[in-house]
Amino acid sequence: MALLLNVEDYRRRARHVLPRLVFDYVDGGAEDERCLRRNRDALEALPLIPECLRDTSMLDIGIELFGSRWRAPFAVAPIGLAGIVRPHADALLARAAQAARVPFILSTASNTRIEDVRTAAPDATLWMQLYVMGERAIAERIVHRARAAGFEALVLTVDVPVGGLRERDLRHGFRVPMRLTPGTLLDMARRPAWLLRLARSGMPRFANLLPDDDGTPISPQAQAALLSRTMDRTLTWESLAWLRRLWDGPLLVKGLLGAEDARRAVRHGADGIVVSNHGGRQLDAAPASIAALPAIADAVGGRIPVLMDGGIRRGSDVVKALALGARAVLLGRAPLYGLACDGEQGALSVLQLLAQETERTMTLLGAAHACELGPRHVDQPAPRSPDAQNGFAQRPLEGTRGKPSIYPAHAPA
Repeated sequence: MALLLNVEDYRRRARHVLPRLVFDYVDGGAEDERCLRRNRDALEALPLIPECLRDTSMLDIGIELFGSRWRAPFAVAPIGLAGIVRPHADALLARAAQAARVPFILSTASNTRIEDVRTAAPDATLWMQLYVMGERAIAERIVHRARAAGFEALVLTVDVPVGGLRERDLRHGFRVPMRLTPGTLLDMARRPAWLLRLARSGMPRFANLLPDDDGTPISPQAQAALLSRTMDRTLTWESLAWLRRLWDGPLLVKGLLGAEDARRAVRHGADGIVVSNHGGRQLDAAPASIAALPAIADAVGGRIPVLMDGGIRRGSDVVKALALGARAVLLGRAPLYGLACDGEQGALSVLQLLAQETERTMTLLGAAHACELGPRHVDQPAPRSPDAQNGFAQRPLEGTRGKPSIYPAHAPA
């Protein structure tokens, strides 16, 4: 059995343990998948510049955000329909995040009920991601349930007025409920362990769109909207006031790529921004998240925290984002590859691996804490736009120094 030494190793293993249509659902992007590739290409194109003879004996990669202490500067991103990878995926990912002491963000399109995720991970830092569909009463119920279950932040995803054209899924006929064809059945039969787990648990459902405990039904139209990722197109910046009336905790806006939208988020009272192109799964012509990050961080000017997702596969990618203005990053596909390979333990192993890589990279750069990272550590390309010419302002990160890593040395899986 091959050693699993990095995220790409887990990705290759996941490709062998999942049916092709499931792996392509996880791994794929929109249209020609140029945005998907752009995320990785842009990160790989940024060299890091070390500073030598710096004291890193008390290295601490942790941060503090919204009153919570994170052991590493990343969280598990919201992942819709994760249950197709492994039953109870949302609960398993939450438990892995709890063990790694980083947050887990539950998707509106999850396959595990909000309350059951909290039960599975009672000590986890949990955030709730929100899609707003045509029936806003559904969103209101989800927000109320998340608050009652002790979720600490709300993440409004705004880059899905319509679903991206995900051609891999279309070629496979991928849908929920899954359309079983002879080709689909043969694909599944080649992965007996996955098929057995599916047979025992049944096809995943959008658990938070099922009838509530009080018997309130969720309309078929709402479930169809979530299936097709068709959201409420009347949602505007002024709609944040509506959510503010429902939610008194931190409210983040996810899916921004432009500096002016970042300024709008600040003006309308958002508590945080997630720079994101939806992992290359929406607008294929969108820029790489890491390319959009510096201008957004500059526009925000430290008034609210900026997070980023898109293409993170190494600890050095995490460090590049922190140096260019992010307070933390979100991890989507990476822990899902681990989940596919070995369930909760696989997801935790990926989180630990990325934490170790982040520690090693920061040590080599001469930075003992994330607040010591800055644009001087990144060999940046020449500016190509007026926004980029504003430069990169260093954003100090909260947190205090501590003891050396809590993460054990990575062992072969």
